[in-house]
Amino acid sequence: MRKTGLRARLSFIFIFTVAAILVFVSISLIFETHYHFLMYQNQSMGMTHDFSQLIYHLEQALIQSIVWTFLVALLLTIGISLYIAKRVSAPLITMKHVAEKMTHGHLESRSNIKGNDELADLGASLNQLAEQLQNQEHLRKIMTQDIAHELRTPLATLKSHMQAFQDGVWQPTPSRIQACYEEIERLIRLVADLEQLTHIESSQFRLSLKQEDISKLIQHGVSVVSAAYMQKNVQLIVKSAPSIIIQVDKERLIQVLVNLLSNALEFTPENRYVEIKATDKGESVLITVSDTGSGISPKDLPYVFERFYRGDKSRNRKSGGGGIGLTIVKKIVEAHHGSVWIESNHGTIVYIQLPKNLD
Repeated sequence: MRKTGLRARLSFIFIFTVAAILVFVSISLIFETHYHFLMYQNQSMGMTHDFSQLIYHLEQALIQSIVWTFLVALLLTIGISLYIAKRVSAPLITMKHVAEKMTHGHLESRSNIKGNDELADLGASLNQLAEQLQNQEHLRKIMTQDIAHELRTPLATLKSHMQAFQDGVWQPTPSRIQACYEEIERLIRLVADLEQLTHIESSQFRLSLKQEDISKLIQHGVSVVSAAYMQKNVQLIVKSAPSIIIQVDKERLIQVLVNLLSNALEFTPENRYVEIKATDKGESVLITVSDTGSGISPKDLPYVFERFYRGDKSRNRKSGGGGIGLTIVKKIVEAHHGSVWIESNHGTIVYIQLPKNLD
């Protein structure tokens, strides 16, 4: 259905008002002038013509026409103005009340603005904003809980180990000291990931862009994780078209590839494989990382790029990752004006599409 804009509606109302006033003025002048001329004609029958009387009646006709026109135009203007003010302000007041409720934490509030104009669009946008804020608030609560969990688990482990050492229950053997060291490493990695994400999201973040061969960058990323793949006995298959030149930040893209390959390894059982492939798409390049793991639940797919989000709440950090890696991947890809998305069925495929040139 064709949309009637608010500007067009207001313009129509104002034009109609002015036209109605002009028509009324014209009719009033014609009627009053004709009426007074008839009065003069009736009064002057059988009398010699007195032009002073004619002038008087003409003057009265004009004065009365102007007075009546002014009064009717004033009433018409007041009525239409009040009507327009009510029609325009009513949805705005409604949206103001909804916004006030949202500021007090009632994010479930929604406006009910009907119509097919800019005010209805504004109401729909406000509802979308409320829905997004509600989702973000939900994710914020989950993130807070997850951060507390991520910090509490290694700290509780360290505390129990230290108390056991202190009370003489345990002897500080190399294996137990190694367990403490691993927990400290987990904390360090978590803090480093948070610092890195904060840096990427800051206004000072800049890319160091150069022309790079995508196949060489993939080989570099593969070399970083190859030892872990061999240790878990998972095959890593590389397929990349030769000499695909792309303008990227080398270190950041390698970081993305290592992150995705590490995630794929986490959820791929032994004796299976992970494949990374780069395809030339003309003005862009498509990189895919696919694993043969259990996949991701459809209800979790929309949230996998949210920080600290994990669909399986039973996973700990050691088996499920820190929940920040994919968030960092998304930020870096978007900084390159690219896009990233995930498909999952009997495995998971991560797609990254990057433009070859950012100029």
